Amino acid sequence: MRILNFGSLNIDHVYQVEHIVRPGETLPSASYQVFAGGKGANQSAALAKAGAAVFHAGRVGPEGGWLVEKLAGLGADMRYTVEDQAPTGHALIQVDPQGRNAIVLFPGCNQRLDEAQIDSTLADFGSGDLLLLQNEVNQLPHLMRRARDRGLRICFNPAPFTPPVQEYPLELVDILVLNEVEGEGLSGKQEPRGVVEALVRRYPRASIVLTLGAEGVLYSSPQECFHVPAQQVQAVDTTAAGDTFIGYFLVGLAAGQAPRQAAQRACRAAALCVGQPGAMDSIPGKEELGP
Repeated sequence: MRILNFGSLNIDHVYQVEHIVRPGETLPSASYQVFAGGKGANQSAALAKAGAAVFHAGRVGPEGGWLVEKLAGLGADMRYTVEDQAPTGHALIQVDPQGRNAIVLFPGCNQRLDEAQIDSTLADFGSGDLLLLQNEVNQLPHLMRRARDRGLRICFNPAPFTPPVQEYPLELVDILVLNEVEGEGLSGKQEPRGVVEALVRRYPRASIVLTLGAEGVLYSSPQECFHVPAQQVQAVDTTAAGDTFIGYFLVGLAAGQAPRQAAQRACRAAALCVGQPGAMDSIPGKEELGP
């Protein structure tokens, strides 16, 4: 199974702070680093590091060529990513001593996808392939409909959650992966099992994967429901934990693993990820997980 990820590419500016800045407060940063990021790029990096045949489609500005080179160096096929004249997306990320983060995101040319790029890219994919999407690019309804027309399976991570997600054709999605914030936004429920139950009723044909941070993962599909606990670790930076989980989870499914087995390995990968700073650079390679 080939995986096409139509997703964002960002430049992450990361500041280590003693606490997340409050309104009206000016706070010194203990350090400043620049990383490759964007939920789309992070998930392609996780897929590539986990051993998938992943194709990344998106846009970068004139200053973003190094992002393309970095993903290509990890093993992602970047032929469907094009250069735009608009600025590359970027994020300002505060990280506190507990590894918690607060992020300001500028989408840049991630929001400049057009139907011509989408249609020409999807023309090279079809039945047996999977389309991975996040909520950091535009044209998502068109992407979902065109992918379904061509017989691709669709995995959607509605992150970051915005109200328009409610209007997307989510009945076309095969795998819906979301965290507690996104789950509450989409379901109107707060308690994790209530979130899953509400989403199962709304999208009965989909597999629902609710990530709960230190509490692990809840999974529900028409075939089975289960909980996988997270590995307990000291978090340094949680920025790419969810992206790491998604990459390893999809690679497990593509390799024929049962969803529970794939989720267990993905949780192990996420636990390794949060022990390192940064986004893409903190994603572990498959050799770090062992067999």
